[in-house]
Amino acid sequence: MAIESRSGDGLTASRRALIVPTMTAPMLRLNQRAIDLSEVDPAESLLRWLRRRQHLTGTKEGCGDGDCGACTVALLERDAQGRGRYRAVNACLLPMGLMAGRDVLTVEALADGEQLHPVQQAMVDSAGSQCGYCTPGFVMSLFAGYYDGEFSDHVIEGNLCRCTGYQSIRRAAASLALLRREPDRFSDSLQRAPEAGDEPATPGGWQAPSTLAQALALKAEHPRAQWIAGATDLGVALSRGLPLPGQMIAVDRVRELHQLQIDEHSVRIGAAVPLSRLETELAGVFPALDQMLPWFAARQVKNRATLGGNLGSASPIGDLLPWLLAQDAVVEVQSAAGARELPVDGYFLDYRKTALRPDELIVAVRVPRSCAIQAAYKVAKRQTDDISIVAAVYVLALDDQRRISHVRLAYGGVAAIPRRALAVEQYLHGRVLDPDTVSAACELLRQEYTPLSDHRGSADYRRALVASLFAKFVEEQVS
Repeated sequence: MAIESRSGDGLTASRRALIVPTMTAPMLRLNQRAIDLSEVDPAESLLRWLRRRQHLTGTKEGCGDGDCGACTVALLERDAQGRGRYRAVNACLLPMGLMAGRDVLTVEALADGEQLHPVQQAMVDSAGSQCGYCTPGFVMSLFAGYYDGEFSDHVIEGNLCRCTGYQSIRRAAASLALLRREPDRFSDSLQRAPEAGDEPATPGGWQAPSTLAQALALKAEHPRAQWIAGATDLGVALSRGLPLPGQMIAVDRVRELHQLQIDEHSVRIGAAVPLSRLETELAGVFPALDQMLPWFAARQVKNRATLGGNLGSASPIGDLLPWLLAQDAVVEVQSAAGARELPVDGYFLDYRKTALRPDELIVAVRVPRSCAIQAAYKVAKRQTDDISIVAAVYVLALDDQRRISHVRLAYGGVAAIPRRALAVEQYLHGRVLDPDTVSAACELLRQEYTPLSDHRGSADYRRALVASLFAKFVEEQVS
């Protein structure tokens, strides 16, 4: 039997062939010039690196949680067809370990000498800047919208103005919508073909595979390494100065994880598909998803956050998890040893514990399509960009006599894991949906969960919401 030899670092030749080459220096294209990242701390945030190492202080540090938008920068990203788009993202949530091979623009790059960019000029003309602290973030969000041709409030929803100057900023956006966009160096960058080689070297031992086979091989060689995708959850710990794992495998550029396949029976969502893509490409497919995503987070977060990340972190207040439970989704996972499927209803075991094995990667989620009545609700202290007090997703099918033939009641924020109200589902199945049934179901829902009290809401308030949201659903969607 032939024995495969190992190199000095202990890797077999076949393993080495799968793993991303790291011979070249990790590079970042910042404001249209190349920057060597060889000496960069991969656990430093892009925001602090910009301010402290590059002395680009236009990008501001506000909340550090991705809530205020003061740190907004633009990433130039390309889709599967190679088309370029500028994406507004929170620099406070992005580790430098994810930045190799990226193309980043900050507010300092926009003006051409004394000639302001049209977005900057619109802000000046509309008096859109008051104290000025939030202005660069608004400018960069509008910059991304300018090249997308979008100027709705959703473009700037992730930017907080503490001086309450939103009307003037909205006037700036409205004036930009009337402008004819002339070609410039930024639109030229969008049209330029991507540079050869999409497997960047990374700083500090972080890895950035571009294929699923590479990612799984890396995990087999480095079992202690942690997966990272959009980093919107891990980025909060990063901005707080909390320690990160020493080894990370970034899967945000793994091609197979960006697939989004839609057919008449189901939708298969790759684990690294950003939520902003779901918002546009799945619009009208799942009404409950359409209702939840606008409240999930702001545009900057959704441009990086992924469904796989929401599942991987397994937070009991992950807003998309009740939707997956209500839809009877199936989680596809894979390791070097093989692939398997996990029904989402058995995926969550305990607080932030799942049925995922340490060596497995979430590859995709398969969501069945149906014609059932469905809706999603999120209750939070702020309308947008806030953590849920309670999230609920309902799926209900009735026969001609209003008898319930299918029912799913799924909640987040009321237990250690996202969980369906199984006892209430059993009670409802086969019953006629009349006022007495709804009243009895609401009473059972108040007894179904034993939530905790915290600074967002008391246990009694959460129990009341669990019941009242179902009554609201029946009133709005079924009656």
